[in-house]
Amino acid sequence: MTDQNAEAQAARPRRISPLAATIILVVILILGFLAVAAVTAEVLWFRQTGYLPVLTTQWIAAAVMFVIGFLAMAVPLFFAIDIAYRKRPVYARLTAQLDRYQELFEPLRRLVKWGLPAVIGLFAGVSTAAQWQSALLWLNSSPTGEKDAQFGFDISFFLFDLPMLQGIVSFASAVTMIALLAGVATSYLYGGIAFAGRDVRVSKSTRIQAAVLATVYLLLQAVSLWLDQYRSLTNTTGLRTGAMFQDVHAVIPGKQILAGIAIIVAILFLITAFTGKWRLPVVGTALFLVSSIVLGIGYPWAVQQFQVRPDEKSLESEYIERNIAATRVAYGIDDVDVERYDAVTDAEPGALRDDAVATANIRIIDPEVVSPTFSQLEQIRQYYQFPTSLSVDRYEIDGQVEDAVTAVRDINITDQAGWFNRTLVYTHGYGLVGAYGNQRSPGGEPVFLENGIPTSGKLGKFEPRVYFGMNSPTYSIVGGERTKSIELDFPADAESGAEATADDPTPADPAADDAAAAGEAEVVDEPAEGGRQNMTTFAGDGGPELGNIFTKLIYALKFQDMEVLLSGAVVDGSQILYDRNPVERVQKVAPYLTLDKAPYASVVDGRIVWIIDGYTTSDNYPYSESKDMNALTVDASSGARDPMPKPINYIRNSVKATVDAYDGKVSLYAWDSEDPLLKSWGKIFPGTLKDVSEMSGQLLSHVRYPADMFKVQRAMLGEYHVTDADAFYSAEDRWRTPNDPVSTATADATKLAQPPYYLTLAAGADADPNFSIYSTYIPDASGEGQRDILTGYLAANSNAGSKDGTVSEDYGTLKLLTLPKSNSIPGPGQVQNSFTTDSKVSNLLNILRQGESQVISGNLLTLPVGGGLLYVQPVYVKASSGTSFPILQKVLVSFGDEIAFEDTLDAALDELFGGNSGANAGDGDVPVVPGDDAGTGDTGDSGSSDGGSSDPLSPVLQEMQQAIQDRDKAMKDGDWTAYGEADERLRDALENALQGS
Repeated sequence: MTDQNAEAQAARPRRISPLAATIILVVILILGFLAVAAVTAEVLWFRQTGYLPVLTTQWIAAAVMFVIGFLAMAVPLFFAIDIAYRKRPVYARLTAQLDRYQELFEPLRRLVKWGLPAVIGLFAGVSTAAQWQSALLWLNSSPTGEKDAQFGFDISFFLFDLPMLQGIVSFASAVTMIALLAGVATSYLYGGIAFAGRDVRVSKSTRIQAAVLATVYLLLQAVSLWLDQYRSLTNTTGLRTGAMFQDVHAVIPGKQILAGIAIIVAILFLITAFTGKWRLPVVGTALFLVSSIVLGIGYPWAVQQFQVRPDEKSLESEYIERNIAATRVAYGIDDVDVERYDAVTDAEPGALRDDAVATANIRIIDPEVVSPTFSQLEQIRQYYQFPTSLSVDRYEIDGQVEDAVTAVRDINITDQAGWFNRTLVYTHGYGLVGAYGNQRSPGGEPVFLENGIPTSGKLGKFEPRVYFGMNSPTYSIVGGERTKSIELDFPADAESGAEATADDPTPADPAADDAAAAGEAEVVDEPAEGGRQNMTTFAGDGGPELGNIFTKLIYALKFQDMEVLLSGAVVDGSQILYDRNPVERVQKVAPYLTLDKAPYASVVDGRIVWIIDGYTTSDNYPYSESKDMNALTVDASSGARDPMPKPINYIRNSVKATVDAYDGKVSLYAWDSEDPLLKSWGKIFPGTLKDVSEMSGQLLSHVRYPADMFKVQRAMLGEYHVTDADAFYSAEDRWRTPNDPVSTATADATKLAQPPYYLTLAAGADADPNFSIYSTYIPDASGEGQRDILTGYLAANSNAGSKDGTVSEDYGTLKLLTLPKSNSIPGPGQVQNSFTTDSKVSNLLNILRQGESQVISGNLLTLPVGGGLLYVQPVYVKASSGTSFPILQKVLVSFGDEIAFEDTLDAALDELFGGNSGANAGDGDVPVVPGDDAGTGDTGDSGSSDGGSSDPLSPVLQEMQQAIQDRDKAMKDGDWTAYGEADERLRDALENALQGS
C-alpha cells in the first residue's frame, strides 16, 4: 500500500508554491510594465517631433515581416512533423533501441510538435523582421532609367529587386530543408524509415513527403543559382568589382547550366514520389554535385589560369571599362571638371596681385587647434564647454562674405552634483561663438565676430539658448507653469552691468524655495563666487509634457530616476527633453540615412540651427567598385575608425537635415530629388521630406558640401581619375591623399590622411573665389618609389546658394587640377620637412620654445594662387604651465623652394615674393579692446567692418603692443635675454587683459 501511495504521489504533478508563483507574477508584471514604458516613451517622443508615422511604419513593417517569417517557418515545420507522425506505419517493426526512444519521446510528442515549430518560428520571425527596410524598398521601388552593362536590366533591379528575391529564396530554402529534416527524423523514429542490413525500407507516405520536399528544395536551388548570375555583377572577388572575363565566360554560363540540372533532378525526385524508384534521383543528385564542382569551381579556375592570366590586360579591358564607368556614376565623380594646372615655382614680386581677393580670405585660424583658446576666452564658467574640433562656416558681414571659425557654447554638467541641479537648473548651453578665419589680434588670439554673454557681435539678434547640442545632458525637465524660473540662463556678475534678457533675473539661488517645497535638500550651486544668475523658463515645444502621474512614471522608469515622479519641481506644463544630440535626432526620424560625422551649427533666421548631411548608400550597384565607407572617411581630424565595416558602392548626399538648437525641431530637405533610393523612401515615409524650395535664403547660404562625401569621392578619384582601361590596369597614375604632415602617428605607426579644408578660394584659371572644400594628391606608391610631390588638387564648390534663396548651379561641382609630371611641385610632407629643417625657421622656433613653451603647427593649407601652389601654415605657441592655450604667433609660407616666416600672413607673403606679393591677406594685427563684447575691436558704431577700432588703445593693450615690438626687435638683434623679458611682459599683459575682461 505504501508503494502504491508513493507511486501515486510521484505521478501527481508538483504544484508551484504560492511564494514562487507570486515572485514569477511580479517579475512578469515588472518586465511587462518596463516594456510598456519603453514603447510609450518612444511614441510620445515621435508624436512630439511630428514624425510618429515614421515609428508606426517601422513597427508595422517589422511586425508584418515577423508574422510572415514566423508563419512561413512554423507552419511547414508543424505539418512536416504532423504528417510524418499521422502517416507512420501502424505495424512497423522497430528495433529495441528505437522502441526505447519512442517511449522516452512519446510524453513530449505534443510539446515537440507544437513547441519546436514555435521556437524555430520565433527565430525566423526575428530574422525576417530585421529585413523590413529591404521589403519596403522592394515594394516602393521605381525604375532609374539606367541599364547595367551585362544583362541590360534597369539598375533598380539590382538596387531593390535582387536583394529581396535572393532573401526570399534563401529563406524558403531554409524552411524546406528544416521541414525535410524534421519529417525524416519523425518518420525514422516511428518506423517510416528502417534499416535492415544494407537495405533501407521507406514507407510510401515517407517517400512521398521526402521526395516532394526534395523537389521543392531543388527547384529553389535552381532559382537561387539563376539569381546568382546577376549577383556576379557586384562580386568583389575578382580583379575589380563586377563580372570580369572569368565571370562572363565561365561563372555565369555555369550558373545557368547548374540551374537547369537542378530542375532536372527536381523532376526526378517528383517522379520518385509516385514510382518509388530512388536510383535516378540519387544518381542525378550525385551528378549535380559533381557538376557543381566542375562548373562552379574547376572550369572558372581553368579559364582564369590558362586563358585570362597569360593575356589579362587585353581580356579584362572591356570589363575594366565597365567598372570605371559604373564607379564614376555611382560615386558621383563622372562629371569632374578636369583642368591642367601648369604650376610655376618662382616667387616673383607682385605674383599674387591677380589673386588679391582670394588671398584676402586665406584662413589662418585652425579649427583643430584653437578650441582651448575659445574655451579660455569664451567659456566664461565651468558649466560651459566647447567641442575639441570647431567648424568652418561663412557669414555676410557688412556686405562682405567672411569665412568664420565657429562653435556652440554647450552645457557641461560633469561637475554638478544632485539630480535637481543636473536636471532642472543646468539645462542648456548659451550662444554661438565665431571668429574671423583670416584675422588675429596683436596677442595672437582670434578676432571674434560673435561672442560674449549675453551674446553680441556681427550676427544680429538671435535666440542664443542651446537646449539641443552635441553634449546636452541625457535628459532635462524644463518649462512649466512656475512662479519663479529655475533654469539657469547665463551668469551675470554684478560689476558687469549685463542686463538680464530672461524671464526672472533673480540672483543667487531662486530655485531654493521650489526645492524646499518639493522636500529636497538640494539648492542651486553658485556658478561663480559672488556671482549672479539670470534665470529663464523654456518656452518652446521641445519634448513630451509630464502632464500626469502616468507620464511621470513612464519617464521615471525609462531613466531610472524616481525624482521625475516624486519631485514637486516637476509642475504642470513641464516638458522632458531627451535624445537631444542633433545627429541622433535625425537618425531616429530618418533611419535609412547614413549621417555625416561633422554636423555644424549656424545662425539662421534668428535661431541657432544644426545642419547635418544625410547620405543614401547601397552596395548593390552593378560593376561599381565596393569600398568600406568607414575606412574612406577616416583622416587625422575624424578620430578612431569605426570597427564595423560599411561596404558601399553607391552614395548620394540626398538629404540636408536641420535641428533647431532651441526646441529640437527636425526638418528634412530632399536635396537630391533624383536619387532612386530617396524616391523610394519618400514613398515609404510620405510627408517627411520637404522640397529644397522650402529652404530659407539664410539656410541656403550656410549649406556646404559635406566633408564625408568629399572624402569618399577624393579617395575614389585617386584611382578613378584614370578613364583609360589599359592605364588603369597598369596603375601607372594612381594617386592618394598625403599623410597629415602635422599629426602624430597612430598606434600602428601609420599616419592618417590629411583632412580636407574649407575656405574661400579660386581653384583654377579664370575661376571666381568660392567657398569650397579642398584636398591634394600625391603618387600612390610604397617603398623606395614613394615620392611626396603634388600630382593633383581637388576642390568641391560648397556655395549652395545666397540669401535671396537662389540655389547655386555650381554647387557640388568637382574640379580636379592636374599638375604636369615634368615639374615636381613639393607635396605637404616635403614642405613640412622644409619648414622643420630650414635653419632660420628652426632658430626662430627654438626661440618660441624658450620659457617652457610648446610650439604647435597648425593646418598646412595648399592654395593654387599666383600661378603656382602656395603653402600657408599658422604656428601657435602654448605655455606648458599656468594659464595655457594656443596663441597664433607666426605664419609660415612657402612657394616653390622659397620659405618665409613672419608674424603676419601679409608680412610673410611680402617677404616670400620679394617685398611685395601684391596680395592683401587681411590678417594684420587687429586690436581687441578688453571688455569689448564683440571681441572684434568695435567700441561703437564707428568701428570698421574688419575689426579695427578708432578708439584710443587701453593701457593694457598699449603695454601688449610695446612688448611685441620689443620682442621682435630683440629677436632681430639676437638679444635672447631681452627677448625673454619682452615675452614675459607680453604674457603678463595678456593675463591682465583676460582678468580685466
